[in-house]
Amino acid sequence: MLNTNTFQPNWTSAPGDTILDLLNERNISIDHFAQQMDSSREYVEKLIAGQNEINQETSKKLSGILGSSEDFWLRREFQYREDQVRLNQVAETSWLKLLPISDMIKYGWIKQEVSKSVKSLLAYFGVNSINEWHLKYEAEMAQVSFRTSSTFKQQPAAVAAWLRQGELQSQPIFCNSWNPDLFKETLFEIKKLTKIKDPIDFLPKLAKLCAKCGVAIAIARTPNGCQASGVTKFLTTDRALIMLSFRYLTDDHFWFTFFHEAGHLVLHDKRAVFVEELGKNRLISQEEEEANNFAAEMLIPASLRPELMRLAVSNKRSIIGFATKAGVSAGIVIGQLQHSGKLEYHRMNSYKRKYSWENMPTNINP
Repeated sequence: MLNTNTFQPNWTSAPGDTILDLLNERNISIDHFAQQMDSSREYVEKLIAGQNEINQETSKKLSGILGSSEDFWLRREFQYREDQVRLNQVAETSWLKLLPISDMIKYGWIKQEVSKSVKSLLAYFGVNSINEWHLKYEAEMAQVSFRTSSTFKQQPAAVAAWLRQGELQSQPIFCNSWNPDLFKETLFEIKKLTKIKDPIDFLPKLAKLCAKCGVAIAIARTPNGCQASGVTKFLTTDRALIMLSFRYLTDDHFWFTFFHEAGHLVLHDKRAVFVEELGKNRLISQEEEEANNFAAEMLIPASLRPELMRLAVSNKRSIIGFATKAGVSAGIVIGQLQHSGKLEYHRMNSYKRKYSWENMPTNINP
């Protein structure tokens, strides 16, 4: 025999559902019901929706108009509110499990003491409820998953947490209005920064140059479940964000990712969100291919490609000489040679500049 005391459905039914069934059964209009209740139509509509609670006085009126005892209506109300609390707790527990909380604490995005506070975590994301969080980030993830590999579909909450960190970092940055023509010109100045060794020296300069064009730069490590190297999105119609993760901690990957994201800003729809995952077996859309070509052209233009392919890859001096001619670091040249198949991926990596999170600047705001 079914024990009804332990049955806990994953849905709730407001007393208003019963009220509405009885009104329909007896062909009573909402307006007429409001008159019988000596209440406004707005009050009655909220009562049916479960927004207004059934108290002792309301239960007496319902009993007189629709039948059943006053105790029935009070128990119906109590059960509904109890089910709501239970389902909210289930939803909160499930939502907390989605988030990369340990990494969010480790990276300083949230404090340890608020890691189990749903209210504090919602505040991090800038939303008021879990339902609002789902509406906001599921819409954004729908755009992201269209342009990236299946990794992002598996753990979208980790991607959402990382994206939000970029938004938060960008908030205090003063940017001029988005100016695509100025940004395209400035990219040639930014290219010179590839020859600077340390992020502590080049990142503030990069952020300053981009801010003049209406682009905020954010740097953040990716949490577990997010494999992104960079993201591009417009925060407003006049303010863009490029977020970079330094995922591979080498100069060739970092700068190619930056110019790839810059390509999205210059070439593509403001409404799109482009999240990049470098590596094998990822989906390549037309937009991604165009951004790849843009980055490659910026770093080593087509006019120099034949010479690049003729380089003696065993000769370090020839690579350094070509890098000087192209105006980029030797690591970028090595990365391009590896990508083209001219050089095996395991060779000459020692000449790439290696970065460390321990040596990253804590503030790059221009």
